Amino acid sequence: MKKVMALILVAGISLAMIAGCTTKKKQDITLRIAGLKGPTSMGMVGLMDSSEKGTSKNKYDFSIHGTADEVTPKLINAELDIAAIPANLASVLFNNTEGKIQVLAVNTLGVNYIVELGDEVNSFADLKGKTIYASGKGSSPEYALRYLLSQNGIDPDNDVTIEFKSEASEVVALMAENQSGIAMLPQPYVFVAKATLPDLRVAIDMNQEWTNLNNGSLMITGVVVARTEFVKENPEAVKEFLEEYKTSTEYVNSNPVEASALIEKYDIFKAAVAEKAIPFCNITYISGADMKTAMEGYLNVLYNENPKSVGGKLPESGFYYGA
Repeated sequence: MKKVMALILVAGISLAMIAGCTTKKKQDITLRIAGLKGPTSMGMVGLMDSSEKGTSKNKYDFSIHGTADEVTPKLINAELDIAAIPANLASVLFNNTEGKIQVLAVNTLGVNYIVELGDEVNSFADLKGKTIYASGKGSSPEYALRYLLSQNGIDPDNDVTIEFKSEASEVVALMAENQSGIAMLPQPYVFVAKATLPDLRVAIDMNQEWTNLNNGSLMITGVVVARTEFVKENPEAVKEFLEEYKTSTEYVNSNPVEASALIEKYDIFKAAVAEKAIPFCNITYISGADMKTAMEGYLNVLYNENPKSVGGKLPESGFYYGA
């Protein structure tokens, strides 16, 4: 009996030590998170602020980058755990890494708008015969524009001329030089442009036009992804991150003045522009089955436009965390 009691005692101590080590691991882990300058990172600033104040559930190390090209290799090489990136890039990475990247949530819906200096365009039908200046050639903005034109009875190759520039700033400069023109611009650059071109008018909300098609999908700009291995090894930390991230997006949408100050503080965008743009950036939080439905429909549209845009094939179900 004494031997049995001794064994039970040893086992109890061992379990306590294991539990202690597990708890310590949870407390010590720091989630390394990257975002891009623009709307896809704006929803994170509430969490960034609470992390800096030491009031967040997890420990975080945030970094903001200029382009997705800076983030991608760090994510693949396990120098990052989580990142906010373009929706189609998430699919490309999943396919190219054989499932080493998962999408956790949709964080931004459509941010592109058709704008003009003038008053000729009020619907897609009005674009027929016109020249549209845009950035994003060979990426999701181009495919989304072509899709919406086609769905509204306009042949994107013959009924309009789409003239691509390398950056949104080039589009704005061109319109300023000509004091005329029609363009596709993303937020917050629409409000950046209005500072130079006060008569610039939003003619078409592309996100709303996509919704009007009622095609079972949403127009998605950005998502939050994580390394699949990291998710498996740290389920509780990921769960808590998503809870805190959702709260952060709600804070940003409800408090544009305070949030815009944080957006400038963390070098994502100037506060004066961010404050005006937040209501039009479609910052959101969609997860689980709803995320899967929305993403599958959106990626299917891109795939039909150009399979390379999603990595050559539609991602398998393992791509969708919690769905």
